[in-house]
Amino acid sequence: MSTALVARPAPGEHAAGPAGEAPATRKRGLSRRLGGLRHTSPGRLQLILGALLVLGVLTGLLAGISGVSTASGTSDLGNRAQPLLAEAETIYSALADADTTAAQAFLAGGLEPATLTERYNGDLERATTAISAAARLTPADSEAAASVRTLSSGVAQYAALVATARADNRQGLPVGSSYLSSASELNRQTLLPQAQNLFRLAQLEVDDGYSSAASTAWVALLALLILALVAGLVQAQRYLSRTTHRTFNVPLLGATALTVVLALGIAIVLAGQHAHLGRADDDGSTPVAKLAEARILALRERGDEALTLAAHGSGTGYATDFTQASADLNRALAGEYFSTDIRDKHQAYLATHQKVTTLDGNGDYDGAVKLAIGPETTRTFESFTTSLGTVLDEHKGDFNREIGAAERGLWLLTVFGPLAALAICVLAFMGIRMRLEEYR
Repeated sequence: MSTALVARPAPGEHAAGPAGEAPATRKRGLSRRLGGLRHTSPGRLQLILGALLVLGVLTGLLAGISGVSTASGTSDLGNRAQPLLAEAETIYSALADADTTAAQAFLAGGLEPATLTERYNGDLERATTAISAAARLTPADSEAAASVRTLSSGVAQYAALVATARADNRQGLPVGSSYLSSASELNRQTLLPQAQNLFRLAQLEVDDGYSSAASTAWVALLALLILALVAGLVQAQRYLSRTTHRTFNVPLLGATALTVVLALGIAIVLAGQHAHLGRADDDGSTPVAKLAEARILALRERGDEALTLAAHGSGTGYATDFTQASADLNRALAGEYFSTDIRDKHQAYLATHQKVTTLDGNGDYDGAVKLAIGPETTRTFESFTTSLGTVLDEHKGDFNREIGAAERGLWLLTVFGPLAALAICVLAFMGIRMRLEEYR
């Protein structure tokens, strides 16, 4: 009895010992079972079947993920990133034109011409609408959203300053020019830089959007899995041909053929998508950005011209900025997206501007103002900017068409890919199962 008492384990030992050894025991048991399968023909067939099923399931899963990722990236590029770029350019051009128009109306003196008042109000309405649209396209906590918020609050402040300047100007009060100068400073020092920052961020999003739409990492992984699946199916058939002396296994042949069809289908769909994305970039996004930047510079020129005159001899800074904007614009117009006709129209405007500068420099201020806001200069400038806008709209249309074409067919990858992989798994199971039944 004493011996039995000595050999009896402590209360905790009996429960802890087997429980602590169980995971290791289970691992060794699994390893032994897998090792045992390698040494028998039915076991090897089960291992082959398991490997094919795992590869098939992973291929279907990656096909679906790749399809969703490419479709989502392409859709985001067309529905958010590029529209944000367009809205940012609209905000800038509307605010810049509003500043120019307000200065021209101020130069007219007294009651502003109805056409200039209507144009100014239209510019503010365009800017406000575009800001609202941009707000819907930007995440709430992003840098772009911060620029949108600054623009939203700043436009109201700008409009109030211009309204005060116009009211004082109608009464012939000199203080009106100070309010106009403050409004212009707010526009140029805060609003337009924020619009440019939004434009820059939108350009970055467009560039990132092309990478997201391509989904290179997912597609590369999917290609590797398809290659592995084809190799696995071929090796399985070679093994069965060697061991069973049967040349063909019809279900496995069908699985291999379906895998090849899947690979070709994915390659065709993605090659088409990439080709359309490339054209959307070459014929859409890139020229749109260049043309938008050119129009921004042109509006700077026109604004500087009006503000130089409105400053009554103290507008040296505006004149200097005009020179810089003209130099930048001439370099931009030398690019491939601008025709000779557009360049000639810009030179025609510069020639008219030089007449304005000469008249002002010779002391004929009234003559300079009359020419600057008159039909000749206005017609010359608007002919130039209208040509830019026409080409810009054409390239926007090219982008939308190519993005729409890039999206087509991606649903095949999302839907057909997983279904084809499921069919491959079923065929592989049938092919191996036929051989396994022979061992029963």
